[in-house]
Amino acid sequence: MDLAKNDSQSTTTVETKGIGEYLSSHLRQYGLLFALIAVMVFFQIVTDGTLLRAVNITNLLLQNSYIIIMALGMLVVIVSGNIDLSVGSVMGFIGALAAVMIVNFEQPIFLTILTCLAAGGLIGAAQGYWVAYWKIPSFIVTLAGMLVFRGLSLWLLQGQSVGPFPKEFQIIATGFVPDVFPAVLGQGLADLFGARQVNVLALTTGLVAAALVVWLGLRQRAQNKVYGIEDEPKSFFIARNVIVAAALIFVMYKLSLFRGLPNVLITMGVLTIIYAFITETTTVGRRIYALGGNQKAAKLSGIKTERLTFLAFTNMGVLAAAAGLVFAARLNTATPKAGFALELDVIAAVFIGGASMSGGVGTIVGAVVGAFLMGVLNNGMSIMGIGIDYQQMIKGLVLLAAVIFDVYNKNKQG
Repeated sequence: MDLAKNDSQSTTTVETKGIGEYLSSHLRQYGLLFALIAVMVFFQIVTDGTLLRAVNITNLLLQNSYIIIMALGMLVVIVSGNIDLSVGSVMGFIGALAAVMIVNFEQPIFLTILTCLAAGGLIGAAQGYWVAYWKIPSFIVTLAGMLVFRGLSLWLLQGQSVGPFPKEFQIIATGFVPDVFPAVLGQGLADLFGARQVNVLALTTGLVAAALVVWLGLRQRAQNKVYGIEDEPKSFFIARNVIVAAALIFVMYKLSLFRGLPNVLITMGVLTIIYAFITETTTVGRRIYALGGNQKAAKLSGIKTERLTFLAFTNMGVLAAAAGLVFAARLNTATPKAGFALELDVIAAVFIGGASMSGGVGTIVGAVVGAFLMGVLNNGMSIMGIGIDYQQMIKGLVLLAAVIFDVYNKNKQG
């Protein structure tokens, strides 16, 4: 009996040690999740519940949409071992181009969008060409691009704001997806929840998304077991999926109480899924990580490193253009100072999301969570009435802490 008791205690000790080792080696992923939860709980308390009100969650999504869109492309660039300092200026320039085409020259909206996306791709390709094939450091090339396109925005707009845009263009950033379910169903749920209205489409989307997250997690866990890949402890897996699923349902429930699904949320969701799939499951994605991890080894193994770098910057240009269209549509005008210093928020979001300064490390989901963390910080401090001076200092310290954490993890693992 004593022997059985000792065996049980030994097994428990081993399991506890295994969980501790796993948590220690995965502090980057779990630390980010815990940090986001802690920040949201803190601001929810100090703002007397304002942070998680339906209207504020909607505003939070709209205000950070262009940051998240650019963070997807910036993650790819940083993982490849480079950086792009020009994204804020490119975003402002594309917004100015759209304003001149639509407002001044009355061009069709669809043609303007295609032209702007193509222009963004060409800008990214031009910068990627010098970085990839001429081996000029990306810091220098994109710093030059930041100055060039800031000047081009001023020239294009002639130093003045241009607007407003037609409503058909504004819906890119400020429109909402209409509820496809019968109104009587929404009214029934509204009576059940004690609310004025409920958007059934938004609520259903949250339930489906939560179920999909759990199913994909179970599927991946089963595949890892078949191939003998070490997986996270069961308790961690359950806790993580419960938190993510509950968060999705809660956010969608809150959105359903206001105006439903913003158009830009659909755009962000689709882009996040596409880029997560590319980076995590495709050959191109694995090669980008290999490029950032060790460029010489990647080249020797047959990977066309120049072409990958070129494509990473071209992709960044297209996403910066998409963000520029969203930003201009949200402001309903193009201004010469649009996008000023936004590249810093984008880069900070990616690093806070777990990307490594030296490349080869980072995830799309981490970049999105990092962007939301920055957005919650901005939103919460604004609600509290904290001045922009203190906001900038706090965000700088958060970024510094994220980088220090990254260096600490590397030294510990090394």
